[in-house]
Amino acid sequence: MVLSEDELKKEIKAFTESHSESVKSEEYNQFRSEVMPGRFTLYEKACNFCSNIVKLSPDKKKLAELQEALETCHLNTTPAGVTSFAILFPIAFILLGVALSFTLFSLIAPGSSMFFMFMFIIFGLILIVPLTTLPMLLANNWRLKASNQMVLSVFYIVSYMRHTSNLELAIKFASDHISPPLSLDFKKIMWNVESSKFKSVKDSLDDYLSRWKKYTPEFVESIHLIQSSLLEPSEKKRQEALEKSLSLILEATYEKMFHFAQDLKEPITMLHMLGVILPILGLVILPLVVSFMENVQWYHISVLYNVFLPLSVWYLGKKILSTRPTGYGQADITEVNPELKKHTMLTMKLGKKEVSFNPIWISAIIFLVFLVIGIMPLILHLTSTVSGQFFDIIVNEKWQVISTTDPEALKAAKFTFLGYKESKDGTQLLGPYGLGATLISIFIPLGLALAMAFYFTARTKKLVKIRAETKALENEFAAAIFQLGNRIGDGLPAEIAFSKVSHIMEGTKSGQFFDLVTTNLSTLGMGVEDAIFDPKHGAITKFPSALIESSMKVFVESAKKGPEIASQSLINISTYIKEMHRVDERLKDLMSEITSSMRSQINFLAPLISGIVIGLTSMITTILITLGNQVTSFSSSNVAGTTTGLLELFSDSIPTFYFQIVVGIYVVQITYLLTTMLNTIENGYDPLNERFMLGNFIRKSGVLYSAIAFAVIMMFNIIAATVVSGLVLTG
Repeated sequence: MVLSEDELKKEIKAFTESHSESVKSEEYNQFRSEVMPGRFTLYEKACNFCSNIVKLSPDKKKLAELQEALETCHLNTTPAGVTSFAILFPIAFILLGVALSFTLFSLIAPGSSMFFMFMFIIFGLILIVPLTTLPMLLANNWRLKASNQMVLSVFYIVSYMRHTSNLELAIKFASDHISPPLSLDFKKIMWNVESSKFKSVKDSLDDYLSRWKKYTPEFVESIHLIQSSLLEPSEKKRQEALEKSLSLILEATYEKMFHFAQDLKEPITMLHMLGVILPILGLVILPLVVSFMENVQWYHISVLYNVFLPLSVWYLGKKILSTRPTGYGQADITEVNPELKKHTMLTMKLGKKEVSFNPIWISAIIFLVFLVIGIMPLILHLTSTVSGQFFDIIVNEKWQVISTTDPEALKAAKFTFLGYKESKDGTQLLGPYGLGATLISIFIPLGLALAMAFYFTARTKKLVKIRAETKALENEFAAAIFQLGNRIGDGLPAEIAFSKVSHIMEGTKSGQFFDLVTTNLSTLGMGVEDAIFDPKHGAITKFPSALIESSMKVFVESAKKGPEIASQSLINISTYIKEMHRVDERLKDLMSEITSSMRSQINFLAPLISGIVIGLTSMITTILITLGNQVTSFSSSNVAGTTTGLLELFSDSIPTFYFQIVVGIYVVQITYLLTTMLNTIENGYDPLNERFMLGNFIRKSGVLYSAIAFAVIMMFNIIAATVVSGLVLTG
């Protein structure tokens, strides 16, 4: 049967509509699964699973906001799924926590089951709020990462459209040369057209830009200017519209970053006071509080300092950085060249073979060794019995180092190694209170810091060196391609032009790059495109830079349209690279005061204050214990009745051993959080530099804290021993 034209159109339309979703799900989801992190997939599954159990609809006011957030970060779930997960997960968390409190924790820490049950209930209830708004937080993170690539994306689109006035091809070119998440957004624009969700790229692009109007209007305006260039009647006006689009986003970025830098001082100061200074100084009075309050244990303080405070600093930091405007984030070079992922592994030669393994295993061994050393006082206490009595190593009044099991000698000692003592009710031994145990406990936060530092440094050291060489090339590249453009504009073939520029710039990174291209052209007989982009021998493999790669892609594409267009394209790229670099340097100047302050907090102030406070805590605890022992001895004499009230004032204090571990771990945690914030303020989304900074800063702050804590604890305990030697209660 022969169909008429109208009938054929109806058949094609029906087929397209019935298969558009399958095309979208098969192709777009395949690409999406390659670039989306695994934690997103896990969150999606959890939300969908909870909505299948109990489907809870969100408030109508939040429905649109949740839907926009889910679409922004490409999450395959629904607002109902998010709401169901936000309610069901905390309920499950509370029930599991209560069950653990009555079983496991009651055995590990007798009498603490009610405390842990209360904490699980509080945590579970608090979790409802952040889980309800988690898609908004993820969307903000997505926007932060995406906005960091917007200037480059406009640069790529403009560079391509200078020689080829085709918006669809320009967006595809940009999506191929920027990293996720913005590349995912751009590819989604194309998939929406291919899957017939929109009729044209313009419609799909307009729908996408509508989500950015209230966040980065300068990006929307720049894209609209690019779109308007397609309608310009003359080539001159078309080029002017393209130039205006890039200059607009550059200037708007500078203005927004200027205001951001001004507004950032107050919240960063507040964060430093609430997250670093006040919590650490609060430790000074904690020994006094604990000594006069019963039932306060070290794990109560650990929940406050190692759970609540880090989470509060993290949340405040996220809120502060969510207002950061568009920047110039650096892509992980392993995304530009996946072959470089091998440099994130450690290699070891076994005979003639090289074995690669994850540095996390070495980090785990480092931490375990330091942990065993740090908990040695606890291990020795379990094994240090002589005829049923515990022995200890002490420094007596004559400054002699001896081991003894005599309780009176232990009480009279100037310093002890373990320093266990009976509780006030005489039912158990408490400790370790000894100076030796306190000093050895420093190995635990030191081991954690060194293990984390080794892991981050081992995974980034080689990559940072490669990127430093690439950055050196990028800094010279504007001048290099300007010269290349001039040589090609003089009528020289590209092969000869590369050779000329490599000789002129001999001894520089740009000279090395062009020399590699020349070698591939002359020695290996490659064409220009293969000489630059060949997977094995291409010059770009030695310098994995998205900026250089895209510039050369533009050159290769424009060269197909003639040497004049190729020359003009290179000269224009040179101009824009210089302009972007100029604005980038101005932004760094704006942020320098804040970033230098944060660096001093991370590298010096936080570990210094923490180390001094731990020394003070150790001294106060030593004095209070000595006073308590003397009051106990005095109360057991003939005038016991007169000291009953005084004795009741003293409770069983928390050993400095545990105090130090809690504070040391908090120093590592706060260093981690402040370093991630510093990197985001300075560089936007730059995961490679963040991990490299973490390796350096955690090592420095961990070692500095440990050294200061060791020295101050020794010094203040000697002072405490001198002070308490003169305190003698008499009847």
